[in-house]
Amino acid sequence: MKVQQGKRNLFCFSFISLILSKRGISFDMKANKNKTGLIFDNIFLDPIHDKAHPETPKRLQLAWEKIQSHPGFNNSIVYLPLKEISDEMITMIHSEDHLEKISSRYSSNIVAIAKSAVGGVIAACDYVHQNKVQNAFVAARPPGHHARNYGREEGFCFFNNIAIAAKYLQNVLKYKRILIVDWDYHHGDGTEFFFYDDPTVLFFSLHDWHSYPGTGDPARKGEGEGYGYNINVHLNCGATDSDLRESLVDKLLPAAEKFQPDFVLVSAGFDSRKDDLLGCFNFSDSGFYDATKIVLDIANKYANGKIVSLLEGGYYPEGVANGVQAHLTSLSDNKQ
Repeated sequence: MKVQQGKRNLFCFSFISLILSKRGISFDMKANKNKTGLIFDNIFLDPIHDKAHPETPKRLQLAWEKIQSHPGFNNSIVYLPLKEISDEMITMIHSEDHLEKISSRYSSNIVAIAKSAVGGVIAACDYVHQNKVQNAFVAARPPGHHARNYGREEGFCFFNNIAIAAKYLQNVLKYKRILIVDWDYHHGDGTEFFFYDDPTVLFFSLHDWHSYPGTGDPARKGEGEGYGYNINVHLNCGATDSDLRESLVDKLLPAAEKFQPDFVLVSAGFDSRKDDLLGCFNFSDSGFYDATKIVLDIANKYANGKIVSLLEGGYYPEGVANGVQAHLTSLSDNKQ
């Protein structure tokens, strides 16, 4: 079974291409290989929950509007379509039981949105792998890093987009060592679950251990052959940009140097930004710019610049929009 988004994606891509080409943006892939890819589809603006729910289309809509109107992105970002996915891509990481229960428990529209988020990150991995763009950001919802195999939505997540991407990179595109960096305010418990005993995936999560879902104890470092490849960093409520930078420099960089990833993935949650409705960190847009630069330096040093990031949490629309803009600016400023 495939997500029936192919014709819609082609139409959306053609329409976006027409509009943006009038602004002087090239869609020649050879000309775009040093640019940042942006994967987006209007399906991500469809509702999943009721209007009072924090995981609302507004958290992405404002970000999308700001991206389109930002003149600095005209020559540095290329807009790219999703790809259709098969159920087999999802079951590379999730159980068939999980997929079956999600598909039967929720409406076909909700399932299509969730599968499209997977299609977005798979597309981004393909584009970066094929050197069609230098790096890529997936502006998608719902988030995914809490999803395990419970057969239901967990923390607004249905499928673990970033974990599926990591397994796709290994199984299909044949990368050996994947680094996943997660700076969402909430611990990426689902991502940890899938790779806890896996020495080929280094998972680094920076979060508030005392918040939802109550996981992310720094003492949990992996098990078996995966021991040492799971890094949880707890920051207290009120953590600042300096705490963010210090954690990345002191804990991520040494681990990355030892691991030497050949592809980097980022769970880019912006509920760690100041003023978020569901977080209490005080990270600023400048902090996200610098954090992105640190992770880019890792990708440049070990992975030929190959990095894909994906929107996770963030529940204050203005904050998400500004955080995404800072993140995209840093990605598109990257010069190897």
